[in-house]
Amino acid sequence: MKYRKLGRTGLKVSEISLGSWLTYGNSVEKETAIRVIDKAYELGINSFDTANVYARGEAEKIVGEALRKYPRESYVIATKVFWPMGDGPNDRGLSRKHVFEQLHASLKRLQLDYVDIYYCHRYDKETPVDETLRTIDDLVRQGKVLYVGVSEWTAQQIQEALGVADRYLLDRIVVNQPQYNMFHRYIEKEVIPVCEQNGISQIVFSPLAQGVLTGKYKRGQQPPADSRAADPKANAFIQRLLNDDVLAKVEQLEKVAAELGITLSQLALAWVLRQPNVASALIGASRPEQVEENVKAVHVVLSDEVLEKIEGVLA
Repeated sequence: MKYRKLGRTGLKVSEISLGSWLTYGNSVEKETAIRVIDKAYELGINSFDTANVYARGEAEKIVGEALRKYPRESYVIATKVFWPMGDGPNDRGLSRKHVFEQLHASLKRLQLDYVDIYYCHRYDKETPVDETLRTIDDLVRQGKVLYVGVSEWTAQQIQEALGVADRYLLDRIVVNQPQYNMFHRYIEKEVIPVCEQNGISQIVFSPLAQGVLTGKYKRGQQPPADSRAADPKANAFIQRLLNDDVLAKVEQLEKVAAELGITLSQLALAWVLRQPNVASALIGASRPEQVEENVKAVHVVLSDEVLEKIEGVLA
């Protein structure tokens, strides 16, 4: 495994992180999930990601249970707050009340005293940014959160938060978690430049485009029975990518990978990691073998010629 610094901090995270969205506590059985997490740890992954909303807390419970046997200083764990966790008017968003209550609920499910990274899972238009950042700063000072992050915030929203943090001397954002892959590149235009200027890294989710960039989905064929696209619990986000235009590009990308003697997923992950502002690519896995294949991507270096060939396919 290789490691990169997280933004302007001294924290180092593995170039591949393991997530739990749509998998643990949902479509993947607990015992299998724990085996996957164990394999990731064994292979040098030290960065594990979850969120309170994933399977309404069940993912946090599984991740916490799986990691509990390892020394706490040996791994970095992240969770998140924003999405509804109940039916009440204060059971969502980034208000002081919701953030405070959800962090403690997450710690209880994870069986931890602190989390390494706490993400604002989305921007909350109904809550002043200073209220949210002041609350998280308090949690940092209490030793319950080590680093502040946001997920899927725009460049303008990140700039606003940095200005507020500097004005009130609050702990600054050091990591953003956006979607980023060959088919979703919006962060390249504004988000990455703003983050580079301000010491913020990306830990990106869906680097394999919900599994489309593994090559398992073919034009004119039904999705494999054991795939995410065939699972009604987990396929809501993948359907928009399962069209002939995208799958035709995937076929061409498979040829590029074959010429290099690597798998398509390794090509896709290496492509994401070509970005110096990306500290880690966040994978999902339902089998230990998937983790074993994906971690090999950290040793793949794509030449300018290969990158130009990929751009030609995507264009």
